[in-house]
Amino acid sequence: MNFYERLHEIRTGFERPFWVANISELFERLSYYAVLAVLTRYLHETLHFSAERATSLTGLFGWVWLLTAFGGTLADRLGFRRALSLAYLILSCSYFLIGSVGASWLAPVRGVVPLGVLAAIFLMLPAFGIALVKPCVVGTTARASKNDSARSVGYSIYYTLVNIGGAAGPYVASWVHQHMRVENVFRVAALSVFAMFFAVLLFFKEPRRPDEPILTLKQVITNFGTVLSNPRFMIFLLIFSGYWIVYWQEFIILPLYVHDYINPKTDTELMLVTGPIIVILFTMATSLLTQRIPAFRAIILGTLISGGAWLLLVAHPSVLTAYLTLIVVAIGELIQSPRYYEYVSRLAPPGQQGTYMGFAFLPIGIGSLIGGKFGGMLIHHFGEVMRRPERIWWTVADLGVATAVLLWAYDKLVITRTSSATE
Repeated sequence: MNFYERLHEIRTGFERPFWVANISELFERLSYYAVLAVLTRYLHETLHFSAERATSLTGLFGWVWLLTAFGGTLADRLGFRRALSLAYLILSCSYFLIGSVGASWLAPVRGVVPLGVLAAIFLMLPAFGIALVKPCVVGTTARASKNDSARSVGYSIYYTLVNIGGAAGPYVASWVHQHMRVENVFRVAALSVFAMFFAVLLFFKEPRRPDEPILTLKQVITNFGTVLSNPRFMIFLLIFSGYWIVYWQEFIILPLYVHDYINPKTDTELMLVTGPIIVILFTMATSLLTQRIPAFRAIILGTLISGGAWLLLVAHPSVLTAYLTLIVVAIGELIQSPRYYEYVSRLAPPGQQGTYMGFAFLPIGIGSLIGGKFGGMLIHHFGEVMRRPERIWWTVADLGVATAVLLWAYDKLVITRTSSATE
C-alpha cells in the first residue's frame, strides 16, 4: 500500500465513532500524564508528605491497570457510549478532587479523615474511569473500522494518538506550573476530560455490531479462572512486572531526584516529554529494525536496555544525563512493547484473547503499586539517610537487569522445555 492509498484508507476507512473515541483518548492521556508529571512533587512539596510517603501514594495512581480486564466486561454491558461518558465524568471529578486535597473547602473533611487517607482515596478514583476508557476506545477502533486493512491502520492511529497525548500532558503541566499554582494542573486535566464527556454525548454513536456476543458473568469468571490456573503465563506476568517497577521510576522518583539532588530549577515536567516524543518519532523505524527478532527475545532485549539505562545517572548525575536516560528507556520500550502484546496474543487460546489481553496489563499495575513503595524506600535510604543518592540508580538498574536475566531463564527453562515436551 503506497502513501496515497494509505491516506485514502485513513480518510474513508472509519466510521465517525472511531475518530470521536480516539481523539477523546488523546485528551484522556494528556490529562493522565499531566497529573502524573507533577504528582510526586505536588504531594511532597505542596501537601508536605515525606518523600517516601509521596512516592508510595503516587504508586497508587497506577493501580488502574489492575482493573482493565473487569472494565472491558462492564463496558460491553453498558455500551461504549454510556461507558465512555461515565468514564470521563469520573475522571473529571477525580482530577479536580486530587488537586483540591489541601483546599480550604475540604478542611472539614480533613478534620475527620487523615490527610494521607484522603489523598489515597482520591488517587484511586481515576482508575474506575480509565479502566472503562481503554476497552471502549480499543473496542471502538475494531468495530468502527470498515475492513481488516483499515483496522490495522486504526490501531496505528490509536497508538500514535496515545503517545501524542503522553507527550502533550507533561508539556501542558510544565506550562501551567510555570504560570500558575501547581493545583491548576489538576484543574486543567479535569477540564480536558470534562470536555470529552460532552464530546461523547454529542458526537459518539454506539458502534455495536449485532453479531458480537456479550459474555455472561459465568463465562467471564470461567475465563478468569482459566488464565489464573495457567502457571506458565502467570509466572511470566510476575517476572515482567519487574520491568514496570523500573519504568515507573521516571515518574515516581526521577523528578524528586533531579529537583533535590541535581538542580532545583529544572523543569521536571518538561523533561518527561522526552520518552513519548522518542516513541512517536521512532516507532516505525524500530519496528522495521527488530521485525526479525523473535518476540520473546525482543522483550528480553528491551527490558535489558531500559534497565541498564539508569546506569547513566550513576556515571554522571546531571540534567543532561537524565534526558539521555529517558531516551534510552524509551528505546527499550520501543523494542519490547509491541512484541510483548504480540507474544501475549499468541499465548491466548481461541475465544480467550480478550481475557488474556486484559491480564497483559497486570504487570503495569503491579509495577506501579510496588514501584511507588520501592522508589520511596530508595530515595529515603540512599538520599535522605546515607546521602549517597547515586546509589538509587544502581539499585534500579540492578532490578532491571535482573528482570531481563529472569526472562532469559524463563525462556530457557519454561518455554524451551514446554516446546520440546509438546514436540
